[in-house]
Amino acid sequence: MSIVLAFACAVIYGVADYCGGRASRTMVSTMVTLIGQATSLVVGVFVVALSATPSPGLRDWAWGSVAGVASAVALGSFYHALSHGAMTVVAPITAVTSAALPVAYGLVSGDRPKAMAYAGMALAVVAVALVSGAVGTRHEHARRATVVLAFVAGLGFAVIFVALGRTSKSSGMWPLVASRLTSVVLVTAFVLVMRAGSSRPRDGKSVGSALPPLRLWRLAALAGALDMSANFFYLLAVRRGMLSIVVVVASLYPISTVCLAFGLDRERVSKSQATGMVLAVAALVLVSAGSVA
Repeated sequence: MSIVLAFACAVIYGVADYCGGRASRTMVSTMVTLIGQATSLVVGVFVVALSATPSPGLRDWAWGSVAGVASAVALGSFYHALSHGAMTVVAPITAVTSAALPVAYGLVSGDRPKAMAYAGMALAVVAVALVSGAVGTRHEHARRATVVLAFVAGLGFAVIFVALGRTSKSSGMWPLVASRLTSVVLVTAFVLVMRAGSSRPRDGKSVGSALPPLRLWRLAALAGALDMSANFFYLLAVRRGMLSIVVVVASLYPISTVCLAFGLDRERVSKSQATGMVLAVAALVLVSAGSVA
C-alpha cells in the first residue's frame, strides 16, 4: 500500500512542478512560490479541520517547521531554475539530489529492504540520471547557475522528506500545516524585502506579460494545491513503509513533469531519456516486489 501511495505522490508532485514551472516563466518565481504556498496552507487547514485531529506536541510542530523552511528554499530555487532552464533537465537533477540524502538517512536509521528492493533503488537512480541527461544525451541544456539552483532545490526537498518522515502518526496532517505556516511567513518576508529594494520586477518579468494575470494566479494556486495533495500521500506512505523505499518511488516525479513538458511544450526527449523512463517503470516494479517479499 505504501508503494501505491508513494507513486500517487510522485505523479502529483510532477504535475505540480509542471504547473509551477509554467507560471514561473511569466510570473516572478517568488510570487509563484508565495501563491502556491498560501494555497497549500488553505488546503491543509481545511483537511485538518475535517479530520478533527487534535493539535500535536511541540516535536511534531518543530519537524513541520523544519520542513517549512526547507520548502521555502526548495520551491523558490526550483521555480527559479525552471524559469531559466528546460523542465526536462531541471526536474530530474532535483529528483536525483532529493532522493540521495533521505535514502542514505533511512538506511543508516535501520531500514532493511529486501535484495530486490535494493536493485530497484539502484535502477531508479540510473533511470533518473538518464532522464536528466547526466548519463547519455539530451536535447535541452541548462546554464551552470540553473543546475546549481536545481541541486539546492533537491537538497531542500530531501530535508522535507526526512523532516516529515520524523513526525508521529498521531499528528495527522498537522505537520503540513506547520510547514506551510513557516514557509508562507518566510516567502512573504522575502517578497516584501525584494519589493522594498527594487520597484522593478525580478528577472525583467511582469505578471500578465504573456498570459492574463488571472490564469497565472490560477496556475500558481493549482501548483500549490497539488503540492499539498502530494504531501498528503507522502505522509500516508512514509507512515506505512520504509523511508528509503518510499522516497525512491516518490522521487520518480520527474517522469510526469517530463511527459507534460514533452506533450504540451514540445520539449524534445532523447532516446536515453526515453530509456530512463522505461527503466523507471522497471525500478518501480522491483521496489514494489522487494518491499512485500
